[in-house]
Amino acid sequence: MCTLTLAWRTFGDAPVALAANRDEALDRAAEPPTVRGGREARDDGERSYVAPRDASAGGTWIGLSASGLVVAVTNRWLDADRDGDRSRGLLVRDCLTADSAEAAVRSVERELDARSYDGFNLVLADGAAAFLLEYDGGLAITRLDPGVHVVGNVGGVVNGTERFAIPERRREFGAERADSARRIAAAIAPEPGETSDAWLARASGLLADHEYGACLHGDGFGTRSFTRIRTGETPAFAYADGPPCETAAEPVTLPPEFGSAASTAGESGGSR
Repeated sequence: MCTLTLAWRTFGDAPVALAANRDEALDRAAEPPTVRGGREARDDGERSYVAPRDASAGGTWIGLSASGLVVAVTNRWLDADRDGDRSRGLLVRDCLTADSAEAAVRSVERELDARSYDGFNLVLADGAAAFLLEYDGGLAITRLDPGVHVVGNVGGVVNGTERFAIPERRREFGAERADSARRIAAAIAPEPGETSDAWLARASGLLADHEYGACLHGDGFGTRSFTRIRTGETPAFAYADGPPCETAAEPVTLPPEFGSAASTAGESGGSR
């Protein structure tokens, strides 16, 4: 289970603002966020990005590219698990090296023509466009409107509309996850005059608040980490290596090119 909260073109200083919990097996190892891609590989032809890394499969679940592209994924619960050819985290890694959100969508379409994956909900957002890609063996692409969106394992509140698909085999728990996403969406609407930092602080608080049901603690499974991302001329990335209810998010140092590239990547701002 995971919960993503996204504000796209809602704040003039931050085309993309995202706060997200990652839920995973507690014994699944992960590496902290760092600069990867072009700089890591010493290959100027591949765009660099900042992301944590899944130590098991080598992919990631969330990241920010030097161009201001934010990519995040959740599992998508289905009535029957699919036999994927490849980890969904590797698909996220691929998208982070794309030139734009639009280009990342095209790359996902090509990839799904060639290989199969288990179900996922994939969010792609930069200053010019934002998308939700839902995959259950077939791909549905939704272009996101400016505003706030909440996405989890059984769907979410997208473009102001509830879009939940709860598999029968997880009916009770799936209903709880839908209710959590619904209540977070109602509570996270931007307030008049609110800044992106203030909104991210509120979103972070909701994801850490057990009353909203997004921070989970179970036997061998639960909320493993929290990530907060803001794009724009002064982008920011913060990461908590543990549940946000008890672990502070620490800032990740971004190279100078992350701010300079994002400022010229078609970010036209948004309405307050």
